[in-house]
Amino acid sequence: MLLVDDEPLVRRGLRAVLAAEPDVAVIGECGDGREAVRRIRAERPDLVFLDVQMPELDGLGVVDALAADERPPALVFVTAYDAYALRAFEVHAVDYLLKPFDEARLRTALARARQRLGATRVPADGARLAALLAELRPAAAAPERGVAHRPDRALERFLVRTGDRLLPVAVTAVDWIEAADNYVRLHVGAERHALRETIKALEAQLDARRFARIHRSTIVNLDRVRELRPLPSGDCAVLLHDGTRLTLSRSFRAAFEARFGRAR
Repeated sequence: MLLVDDEPLVRRGLRAVLAAEPDVAVIGECGDGREAVRRIRAERPDLVFLDVQMPELDGLGVVDALAADERPPALVFVTAYDAYALRAFEVHAVDYLLKPFDEARLRTALARARQRLGATRVPADGARLAALLAELRPAAAAPERGVAHRPDRALERFLVRTGDRLLPVAVTAVDWIEAADNYVRLHVGAERHALRETIKALEAQLDARRFARIHRSTIVNLDRVRELRPLPSGDCAVLLHDGTRLTLSRSFRAAFEARFGRAR
């Protein structure tokens, strides 16, 4: 693991907690982004705790510099500004720590990193076994593709973070939802809100009368759909009332169109 932060006190605090973790080895520290890129390429750490705002080259610049590398490390962003959370999700960061963070929050980020790194190291035989078990699982146990199975009481509100506040957002106010690794982005008018949830898990909590999966990474509010435009590929362009253009993939098309009356 590599610690990258221009604040020595932050690096010292990280080291103090990580020293108690028997499976964690801190290979070094960096105080700026350029040194971080050099050390990451030379030493290939599995995990990097990466500050966003640094001299020379900031954390986002480090990510851009490593974008073409064959095996970039897993990242935990460390930042004093919640506004960077969305960018962290876009580059598939494991987590982000909002300064000042406590020991419990750091350990949560570390647990998520272990989960991510463990998932990438599953032996081939284990992966084949998992695939075989998935095939043998009774079909009745699997949800129908493209149809959200909602609980007895569907989700009505999200609680989203804005700066240092938590704000409720009505589910009906959401135009569409986009997957971002183990997070989702809620598109609410001109606003964007990130939640730590997978799109599959969220789909199961939504009211199937109002929301539909149209792509492996997209859920749409049916009331926001203005029109569909079939494409030569068999997919469809989904146009929302605000002009947003989304893609309805072929694998979800039949289930989606069944939600509406048959076109004459």
